[in-house]
Amino acid sequence: MRIFDPHVHMSSRTTDDYEAMYAAGVRALVEPAFWLGQPRTSPASFLDYFDALLGWEPYRAAQYGIAHHCALALNPKEANDPRCLPVLDVLPRYLAKDSVVAVGEIGYDSMTPAEDTAFAAQLQMAADHGLPALVHTPHRDKLAGLRRTIDVVRESALAPDRVLLDHLNETTVGEAKESGCWLGFSVYPDTKMDEDRMVAVLRAHGPEKVLVNSAADWGRSDPLKTRRVADAMLASGFGEDDVDLVLWRNPVAFYGAGGRLALDAPPAHGTHEGNSVLRGGE
Repeated sequence: MRIFDPHVHMSSRTTDDYEAMYAAGVRALVEPAFWLGQPRTSPASFLDYFDALLGWEPYRAAQYGIAHHCALALNPKEANDPRCLPVLDVLPRYLAKDSVVAVGEIGYDSMTPAEDTAFAAQLQMAADHGLPALVHTPHRDKLAGLRRTIDVVRESALAPDRVLLDHLNETTVGEAKESGCWLGFSVYPDTKMDEDRMVAVLRAHGPEKVLVNSAADWGRSDPLKTRRVADAMLASGFGEDDVDLVLWRNPVAFYGAGGRLALDAPPAHGTHEGNSVLRGGE
C-alpha cells in the first residue's frame, strides 16, 4: 500500500514518527505552513520557518525514504496580527522555490476583514505562480465559513479545481463538492473526523477528488491516521483501487498540477547546514 499524506506538520513531530509512517506505507507528504502554537512576533520568524520547510524537513524525511514537499503561506490565524503581515511582501520569492507545491494554509480562522484580505491576496499569488491552494476552512461556524470561502474562491483568478478545501466534515462536504473544488478531510483521535465517519462520507459522496490527511501537529494527533483510514476502507468493502485513489492518486493529481511534485525521496546522506540526524554514520 502506498500513501501520500497531503497535510501533516512534521516540524512538530519526531523521527520516530517518520519511521512509523514509512512502515505504514507513507512515501510522500506535504507540510503546509501553520501557526506555531504561540504568537510569532516578526516576519523574520516566518522566514526561518519557511527555510526549515524547504531544507531541514526534507532532509529529515529523506532519512526514512519519504519525499517531503511543502506549501507556504501566511496562515489565517496570524493574518490578524499586524506584526506578521509584512511576510506577504516576501512570500512571492519563496513561492518560486522548486519544492513548494502549493500556497497554504490559507483561508479563515475567525472570518475577520484581515483574513479576507490575506486570503484573497494569497489566492492571487497562487494564480500568479501557477500553484494550487490549500485552504483551511474554519473550525467554528463551519458551514458559514465554507460558504464565505467558496465565494472568495469564485471571485479569485484561481480555478476551483486548483483549490483544496480542507477540514471538511458531514455538514460541509455537499456544498464543497458542488463548488468544483477538491475535498480534504483531517482525521484525528478526538476531534475533526474519525475513520468510521470518513468511510461513511466516502460511501455517500464517492472517492473522486477526495484527499484524506492526518494534519498531525504539536497537539493530540496521529500521523498514522491515513493508514487507519485505508484499513477501515478495506474492512468496509472498498477495493484496493479506491484506497489507492484516495490515499495516493488524488493527492498526486492535486499537488502535481503545479508541475513541481517529485515522488522519489532524495538520497539520505551527508549533512544539512552542518547537522545530521544520522548521528555517527550512514
